Amino acid sequence: MNVRKIRPTSLGQGAGSIGVVFIGAMVIACLLNMTTVASLSELNALMPNTTGGLAQYTLACLGPFPTLISMVGGYLICNIMSSGVEASIFSYAMASTIHLPISSILYTLAMTIVVMIANLYGVDMFAKIQDLVAFLLVGSMLIMGIIGMFGLGTGAMVQQPYSMAADWKEVVSMVAVAFWLFIGAEYVIPVSRNVKNAKRNVPLGMMIGLALICLVQSIMVLGFHNYTPWGELEASAAPHLLYGENLLGSTGKIWMTFVAALAVVSTQNSTVNGLAGICQGMAKMNMMPRIFAKTNKHGVPFFGVIFVSVFIFVFAALSDGSSEAISFLILVGSVFWMISYIFAHLDVLILRHRLPKAPRSFKVPCGPLFPCIGIAGTVYMILNISTDPTERMMIWLVTGITFLVLGIYSFFWIRIKMKMPVFKSVPIQKVMAMENSMYYTIRKRRGLWR
Repeated sequence: MNVRKIRPTSLGQGAGSIGVVFIGAMVIACLLNMTTVASLSELNALMPNTTGGLAQYTLACLGPFPTLISMVGGYLICNIMSSGVEASIFSYAMASTIHLPISSILYTLAMTIVVMIANLYGVDMFAKIQDLVAFLLVGSMLIMGIIGMFGLGTGAMVQQPYSMAADWKEVVSMVAVAFWLFIGAEYVIPVSRNVKNAKRNVPLGMMIGLALICLVQSIMVLGFHNYTPWGELEASAAPHLLYGENLLGSTGKIWMTFVAALAVVSTQNSTVNGLAGICQGMAKMNMMPRIFAKTNKHGVPFFGVIFVSVFIFVFAALSDGSSEAISFLILVGSVFWMISYIFAHLDVLILRHRLPKAPRSFKVPCGPLFPCIGIAGTVYMILNISTDPTERMMIWLVTGITFLVLGIYSFFWIRIKMKMPVFKSVPIQKVMAMENSMYYTIRKRRGLWR
């Protein structure tokens, strides 16, 4: 089971902004993400073994136009951008700890190549790397957090308030930052066909993963309170490194550099594997170039793996490691992802209306309650994405312009390349049939797809 990555930078900036009460924001974000996991699990139960995941669910419910916009904006751009930013933080951490006469970006280049090659060897290699990295990452973060929480570090403890928030609105606004800590649990869905007893283990594993990450990061926040001034934590481009050094001196700095390396491996491994699978599924529906659907001898969509890896490195090279820039990009990325999660909840509600008696091995309890809570909570986070009105408007502006560009691209791709109605949903049977390579061949022979 894929345990989604812990993001030390987002955690440090969130805690540095409002203090220990950031734990409350994390709990709210975790619960909202659990509603999304539940909705995605029901969709997977209704449409099993779909490699494109949310793309195929949305195609069957809302049509190709919302599908392309949400998947390209909410998944591809957002994930590649965020992974690149985190990779640049890794290179900063490595250069700060290991003083060699080389450019810091070379550390990221080496890591990107290793992860890319590993993923090209298939799902088994992915699972081995991810399980090991998740264990080491969570274990290291837990130990460092416990040491700080109980005041067992060798560094000087600091005296500071538990809360830096002026009112509850500041805590609510930080839910969007906390939300970023839990996204991506659904990456296991495209590979769920390889999971034993998937109808039980897939939703259960995603829920447990989210709860575990929330617990570990809450302990880390308590450790921050005892050893790292909130202002320094918020301003730092690598807050985990700052905490490690304040907690255990040079030993702690080296240890947290190791954690940073694990975080990048986890991030890139999850992103490369997950996005390559999603791109493969979309290519099977002719929603992306056909080359993304081709596989190597290990059954891996190799072009997607290489494409995602290359652009992660590009964003890493372009990132300057600025704390302000990182914070802004996190919030922009959160909005993209939130919109795609809203579509997941809508898909559940639509399919329950259209196919109320269709067999489902997993169903979200309490009828439409939890999908509606997920939609309402996510919309509220988008509307309160920042307490700064100027920053909030900039986030909405960047998001709006991006979706406008994607909308224009999607319209012409669907009409010219796919030759389909832009907003007409596709029957589930046809969407699932798209998994078979013969579907594309037949459509192409008939001149329906170019």
